[in-house]
Amino acid sequence: MSLSRVLAFVLVIAPLAAQTPPAQPAAAAPPAVWTITADMSAPESAYYDAASKSVFVSSINGQIAEKDGNGYISRLSPDGKVVNAKWATGLNAPKGLRSVGGTLWVSDIDEVVGVEIASGRVTSRVAIEGARFLNDLATAPDGTIYVSDSQGFRIYAVKDGKASVFVEGEDAIETPNGVLVDGGRLIVGSLGRGVFGPPPTPGGRAGAADAPPPGRGRGGPPGGGGRLFAFDLKTRQRTVITPEPIGGIDGIEADGRGGYLVTDVFGSRILQVSSSGATRTILQLAAAGADFGYIGAERLAIVPYLFGNTVAAYDLTNALK
Repeated sequence: MSLSRVLAFVLVIAPLAAQTPPAQPAAAAPPAVWTITADMSAPESAYYDAASKSVFVSSINGQIAEKDGNGYISRLSPDGKVVNAKWATGLNAPKGLRSVGGTLWVSDIDEVVGVEIASGRVTSRVAIEGARFLNDLATAPDGTIYVSDSQGFRIYAVKDGKASVFVEGEDAIETPNGVLVDGGRLIVGSLGRGVFGPPPTPGGRAGAADAPPPGRGRGGPPGGGGRLFAFDLKTRQRTVITPEPIGGIDGIEADGRGGYLVTDVFGSRILQVSSSGATRTILQLAAAGADFGYIGAERLAIVPYLFGNTVAAYDLTNALK
């Protein structure tokens, strides 16, 4: 595994101190439609809110699991202009973003935080007892928030300020990262099995120190051996979308064709997954892209580069089928 991928492994999924970003490797990606580097500090997630016609980007701006108050969210225009570099502040290590009912929700270590889109004011904080490393976040039309705990092997559901476990266990969800509500299903993307070692046991703790080296582990290929699952929101019944491992899945978006677009953070690429589970690479990125945003009407993928302190947009029109 290359140095850049090892560093991506550390920063994206392990609760260790952020490292000084290395130089971007030689670019394999096509020219970006636009690129922003100013005011981006370890950007982890990008999200397009259609109602406000705004792109929101979460910046960790420090250590990825430390409650330092340095994290913030930037507000951009869809054409790549910075509207407000520090639109919402006072966060710790903000990651996944998604909106519902005029509120932008963000996962932040062990709580989900609600930000009023009209004002940028934090209006809600829901602490999740037992959460270890909250990562991506999705919202349902009824206001339910689903958030992945990559280190705790859980998906939590948050409704009316109360959190409960929606699904859990490494056998069910491997090491969960990306989540997306699609109709009556929750789509879950995994980073692979064995990334953090065995699941936590009563009185025990699974942590980065328990993790095998990237590319090795138990019960299947970790760190890049992730798959895509679907869970019925009512019955919680699981469907395996991709029987074979396809990568370290981070962001997930609907492709508008009945399938999904996902970022493979370890493979530095964007994949298209059909409804049947067939997978193909549609964009090879210059470096590890994290939780991307997508403007479907424009076929525009907005990719945060955690290491490069950069957010770039790519036109996928010619790549999609």
